[in-house]
Amino acid sequence: MSSIRTLKTFLAVARQGSFAAAGKQIGLTPAAVGLQIRALEDSMNCQLFDRSARAVILNSSGRALVPEIEDIVRHFESLAAQTGADSMSGTIIVGALVSVLMGAFADALWTVRQRHPKLDVRLFAGLSSDFTRRVEQGELDAAIVTQSPFPLSANLLWTPLYSEPMILIVPRRPHFALPSSQAMQILAEAPFMRFDRNTWTGNLIQDVLDRLDVQVRDSMELNSVEAIIELVRHGFGISIVPQLANVCWQEDRELQVIPLPTTDIERRIGLLERASHSRTAFTDAVKLYFDQVSGSGARKARP
Repeated sequence: MSSIRTLKTFLAVARQGSFAAAGKQIGLTPAAVGLQIRALEDSMNCQLFDRSARAVILNSSGRALVPEIEDIVRHFESLAAQTGADSMSGTIIVGALVSVLMGAFADALWTVRQRHPKLDVRLFAGLSSDFTRRVEQGELDAAIVTQSPFPLSANLLWTPLYSEPMILIVPRRPHFALPSSQAMQILAEAPFMRFDRNTWTGNLIQDVLDRLDVQVRDSMELNSVEAIIELVRHGFGISIVPQLANVCWQEDRELQVIPLPTTDIERRIGLLERASHSRTAFTDAVKLYFDQVSGSGARKARP
């Protein structure tokens, strides 16, 4: 009889396409992953993957088993959550934008960990769109992401936690001539550091530019808010970014923060989770922290 751990390993290999990538995700060596897969195939008395030197690919027998094994793992996790064991212990795997770790979520995570010292939180940095897929597939227990510009699938829940206003940042010592102190003229004439327009935050920044009806002079496009802030600090351009929580913008000696005129667009940060999972005690604790900080109850939403 194969263990739940072996079934989880099978799902990791099915999603990642190699023993090495699956092992990196679940914390095993490629050799250990291979042994578990071979043991599963022996117990099932059939081969589940077609193997090559570079990849392992599900065959028809393996593909037929994926939904059944996903159901078994989900059912086991639900049973484990109902046994009365300490649900705020063990390892929880969470995805988070690097920019939110610079802000309010870092405080929330610290507070939850202080209250539950047996809890081990493994954090993965990345992009909101990638986290959505990984949460849905069960690779992550939850993720802290921006609000999706697209409808989420019915088995995902997104709970708003806090919002960040969009601001214009300008270097105090630019390597170019600042046209004036007026936001619209600066946007029209200064070199613009753009956040990757293929990302959710990039879409939001383009919404701001569209609302302002201004054409910017793109000089660079990056997918990191932190990198953009540093480039602006060093005088290479200007940018529109979310005003990160817990960052003392007004005290920054290298940046000027200029409010944007006539736009109330904000980046909304929230917690993404499956509608049913075994780690709701943790996700509820995170949401409760933000409820207490804001003084207003966060509510579940399906955008």
